[in-house]
Amino acid sequence: MPSGGSSLTFGFFTSAFLRFGLATFLHFYYVTSLTVPSSSCYALDNTSRLVDFTEWTGHTFEYDGKDADLVVRFCKDVERCSQAGYIDFGRYETSNYFAAGSAPVDFVQGYYNGDLQNCEHSFDQMGRISQVDIICGSCLNGACTGQSGCICSVSYDESLCRVHAQLAIPCTNRGSRVFEGFTVGFHPRSWEIVSNGMTQLGYEKLHNEFSFGTEQTHVSLYLTAKFSLSGLVRKPLIKVNPDKGLEVKLTGSAENGRAPTTLSPTVLNIYWRCEVARDTPYEIKIMVPVDGYDPIGFTLTKLCDYRQEREDDSTNGWATFGVLSCMYVSNQYLTNCCFIVSSMIICCGGFFYKSRVEHQHGLDALPGITVLSALLDKVSGSRSYRLGDVDSHNFANQTSWERPSASAQGNPRTEETRYGSI
Repeated sequence: MPSGGSSLTFGFFTSAFLRFGLATFLHFYYVTSLTVPSSSCYALDNTSRLVDFTEWTGHTFEYDGKDADLVVRFCKDVERCSQAGYIDFGRYETSNYFAAGSAPVDFVQGYYNGDLQNCEHSFDQMGRISQVDIICGSCLNGACTGQSGCICSVSYDESLCRVHAQLAIPCTNRGSRVFEGFTVGFHPRSWEIVSNGMTQLGYEKLHNEFSFGTEQTHVSLYLTAKFSLSGLVRKPLIKVNPDKGLEVKLTGSAENGRAPTTLSPTVLNIYWRCEVARDTPYEIKIMVPVDGYDPIGFTLTKLCDYRQEREDDSTNGWATFGVLSCMYVSNQYLTNCCFIVSSMIICCGGFFYKSRVEHQHGLDALPGITVLSALLDKVSGSRSYRLGDVDSHNFANQTSWERPSASAQGNPRTEETRYGSI
């Protein structure tokens, strides 16, 4: 008895520990997966880790030159300042201009669409452009060692249409490892929710403004990934907050574990039903685990203005009607079967009586045949079949049943009329 109690106690604590560990695991990874950049000033390093430079946006770095100074406003623009005025050497627009570099350069920034004067024949007519190489730490030539960073060196091409600068800043804000190329959208070729492995703004919040209405009972999400890495994607996990009041079910090829690719996206169907109405929307947190990478998470919200009935409940009335109909049909079938069996017994008994007792044979021995014959004679008594030569004039205007030959056309009609031949 004591050993049994110990086993129960051990099993209870083991189960509680596993539940707590799973909840902690999901919470940790979900929070980690929602680390997304808050602006376009970010880049992925060579290990696919997210490095967010949003706090450096607009920070000014100046380099004193002999004839002119160069000013870099981080993730904004690059200008050349001289006594003749300012010359724009490009502007920063999207995260596509920010990429990982090769040693000793950690990142490379591009600034495009600068001044066109004397650079009308530049690459793609983009005017003056700038390339800023970023080194995380200090300059290689020891030009500056400050914590705020500095421009290490600057060089121009002969036409003064391109400038190449080297910038040293601290890069400490490294985030999660991003699964590049992974997308989630509402269509097979869209990425409104997740783009390039990163959750888009608005879907990373626990309370976002993208809520689905009560009347929308389901939504389909399409997942894509690079073919070479598609096998790393696992089945999505889901968590609803609050955990009661909204019934959520997942179906589709993504739920079945099929690997998503760019040419063959997988579908995640989310079916939800409002069991309890509430003023604030329900939060549906979805996490997609990826082997070797931080999981990808995003949040959808569902409004519940009223309670929705189950589809099974709405069909209960029809199901009851169907059951009653089947019972009625079965009852009629049994009644008809009894009638048929009774009729066969009576018919056989009458045939046996008339053949044995009344000594009648053939059709005359069938019960009721006498009544049937009398009825037929009465119905057909006023109409009898006549010979062809009787009252033949009554059919003079009717088409003959036998088509005359071509040689007989135009000949006078004979008085004989034939019946029964076609």
